[in-house]
Amino acid sequence: MTRRLLPKARDLRLPSVAATSKSPTVGFVSLGCPKALVDSERIITQLRAEGYAMSASYEGADLVIVNTCGFIDAAVAESLEAIGEALAANGKVIVTGCLGARRDGAESLVAKVHPKVLAVTGPQATDEVLALVHAHLPKPHDPFTDLVPPAGIKLTPRHYAYLKIAEGCNHRCTFCIIPSMRGDLVSRPIGEVMREAEALVKQGVREILVISQDTSAYGVDVRYKLDFVGGRAVRTRMATLVQELARLGVWVRLHYVYPYPHVDEVIPLMAEGKVLPYLDVPFQHSHPRVLKAMKRPACGERNLERIRSWRAICPELTIRSTFIAGFPGETEAEFEHLLGFLREAQLDRVGCFAYSPVEGAAANALPGQLPEEVREERRARFMQVQEEISAQRLARKVGSRQRVIVDEVGATVATGRTAADAPEIDGVVRFRTRRRRLQPGDIVEVNIESSTAHDLQGVLAGAVAAERSTLRRRRTAAAI
Repeated sequence: MTRRLLPKARDLRLPSVAATSKSPTVGFVSLGCPKALVDSERIITQLRAEGYAMSASYEGADLVIVNTCGFIDAAVAESLEAIGEALAANGKVIVTGCLGARRDGAESLVAKVHPKVLAVTGPQATDEVLALVHAHLPKPHDPFTDLVPPAGIKLTPRHYAYLKIAEGCNHRCTFCIIPSMRGDLVSRPIGEVMREAEALVKQGVREILVISQDTSAYGVDVRYKLDFVGGRAVRTRMATLVQELARLGVWVRLHYVYPYPHVDEVIPLMAEGKVLPYLDVPFQHSHPRVLKAMKRPACGERNLERIRSWRAICPELTIRSTFIAGFPGETEAEFEHLLGFLREAQLDRVGCFAYSPVEGAAANALPGQLPEEVREERRARFMQVQEEISAQRLARKVGSRQRVIVDEVGATVATGRTAADAPEIDGVVRFRTRRRRLQPGDIVEVNIESSTAHDLQGVLAGAVAAERSTLRRRRTAAAI
């Protein structure tokens, strides 16, 4: 398998000045979740600021950095494979990321499997990675290649970007080992976050996706400390941050939002159109006993009440969530409770994972571990129910006009997303354009004509009249 390194120089939103031929060159492989992607962006940003060039091939790199994921077994296997491929093709490899924090006894798991790596660090270790690069590949000073955009280098398309507002998590969910790898919650000062957001908008970003491990807890660790935004003293707090982001005039999408009571404060902003009516809420289950075994910070009955109250304020609200089927000890009745919750909650976008033991997770010691075939069968049943719900909810949009942000443009068909769709994890809208010139990042009106279980199809508003006119001309010509 060939894994393409990230990124090519032209994909990095770099200044027009190219790196010199003498610049040391680094290859970068970024795996895992959006939070890991932001870590990769920060490392690459600093490397470019210091004059390093980036290579899109192993052969063109003086060394390779692999940012890994270590959450579930499949991710561990993919990360170890990527490290092995980089070693075979290049030979000089620095490993960072969540897998770097995992141990096999007293030894690093990565170092045990791949003893030839130059070094291994854990996640959010930008300074440590840079020091290792400096040690193995000393950098020259070049004032031209030191120039980078104010918001840094992004690996996402130019029109959207992730904005990470905090690191770590204070929860100790029994199925998760992320706090052991990323530590407790550490919120970024709201002034710093807003400066980054403003720089992104100046660089042309049209959609900001707010991420962290627990977005609702933003500021808890610093007791909502005051900071300065545009000369104004404001509190480091989720609702305040959302209010500030709403001033930027771009799409703002909230991810990893736990259903705490203060989340209610941002729903009116969604109803008023100031931020996208979209919440990514990781419920994970509905049954109180299972939630307690998971050590989740909410109970199922309150979640249903909160969903109803949110939708009463903002009927257009899209709710995305993730769930785990087959958690240790989950009975058939408790799983049916989850299916009942799903049918009643009518969530718009849902993902479900069959429970997978993770080394170091407390859930491994719980009684009632279920066979893999039972876990997979429940996951399949869950997704069948959700697919029916999704199909019904999307069918309601047929005949409506939706605002769509354009992601890709073809000769006559473009692909984009509505406010209900986050990139890469939700659905898309494919729509005819009648050759109108569009660019990724354009926000347009689309008339929805049909739907599937996950996606929408339509035509660019205004293109319908042109199509009808063409059709009339063809009919007239045929009649003559």
